[in-house]
Amino acid sequence: MTALRALFQQRVDGDHALLRLARLRFRQAGLGAEVYADSPEQLDHMLGFAPTRPCPPMVHLHRGVDVLDAGGRAVVEAFAARFAGRVWGLVVHDKAAMAARTDDLVKALRELGGRPDRPWLFLEYAAGLEPGWFIEVAERLRDVERVSFCIDVGHVGIRQARSSFSREHPQLDLAALSPQDPRLPDLAGDVQRAVGSALPAVLELTGALGRVGKPLHLHLHDGHPLIRGLSDHFSFLTQVPVPFRHEGRRALSPMYGPRGLAAIVLAAVAACGEERVSLTLEIHQAEGRLPLGDAAGLFRHWRDLTNAERMNYWLAVLAENAMLVAGVLPSRAAG
Repeated sequence: MTALRALFQQRVDGDHALLRLARLRFRQAGLGAEVYADSPEQLDHMLGFAPTRPCPPMVHLHRGVDVLDAGGRAVVEAFAARFAGRVWGLVVHDKAAMAARTDDLVKALRELGGRPDRPWLFLEYAAGLEPGWFIEVAERLRDVERVSFCIDVGHVGIRQARSSFSREHPQLDLAALSPQDPRLPDLAGDVQRAVGSALPAVLELTGALGRVGKPLHLHLHDGHPLIRGLSDHFSFLTQVPVPFRHEGRRALSPMYGPRGLAAIVLAAVAACGEERVSLTLEIHQAEGRLPLGDAAGLFRHWRDLTNAERMNYWLAVLAENAMLVAGVLPSRAAG
C-alpha cells in the first residue's frame, strides 16, 4: 500500500496539547507523519508525539543542510545513524550550486548511500534547476542503495509556469503580477495557460524518476504564481480570488486542483507501483478556526482556545486533502 503522510508539526503557539491534538487527528485520518527537524534532539522530541502507524515517519532536515559540504554530510550521517529503525527516510534539499558540481554531488550521495540498515535519503527538487539535470543525477545513482529522490510538485509547478509565461511575455515575470494588477484582466488567459503547463511537467518528471526503479517520494501541495509571498503549500481545494470575471468566475484555478492531484498520484503509482510510492501532504497555509469537538478534553487547562481551534482547522484541511488522495489510490479506494 502507498504510504500517505502529512506534515506533522505544531503550527501555532501553545503547549504539548497541540501535538496531542495532531496525533489524534492523524490517527483518525489514517495518516503517517513527516516532521521537520533541525537537530537530533528536536527530532527525538517530535517522535514522542508523531504516529508510527500506518507507516514510519519521514524526516525533513533543515533546508540549510548541503550534502556537497562535509559538515552537511556529517549532519545527514548523524541523523541516519541515530534514528535508524525509527524513521523511514530523510529529505534534504538540492541547491542551485549543485548544477555546476554534478560529479561532486553524485560522489557525496554515493558516500551517504549503500547502507541497507539506514533510512532512505531523498534529494528534493527545490532550487528550480532544470528537471533534466535532476533526472540525470537520479540515473547516475541508479545502483546506489538507499538514495532516491523527492518531487516537490509546488517547486516544479511554479518554475514551469513562470518559464512558460516568459516565452509569451519575455519582458514580464509572472511572479511580479498580483490579483490586483490592472494588467491582469487582459493577461488572465495567458497566465492560466502557463499555470496549466505545471501538471504535464510534474507528470513527465514523475515518470522519468519512476523508471529509475526506486521508491519515489512526493511533497504534495497546490498554489498559484500570482499569490504573493509563498506561492504554494496550499490545499488542493484552493481558489485564487480576482476582482474581475474570468471564464464566468471571479477566481482563478490553482496549478492542480483535485483532478491534477489525482493525475499526479496515479502517474506515480503507474511509474513505481503502489509499494514504492511515498506521499506527503506538505500543506502549510490554511488559516481559520474549527471547534475542537471530541478533542476538547485535551485543552481543559486552556482559557483561550483560539490557537487550539486554529490548529484544529489546519488539521482538518490536511484530512480533507488526505481523503482526495485516498479516493485515488487503488488499494485505499478498494478498502
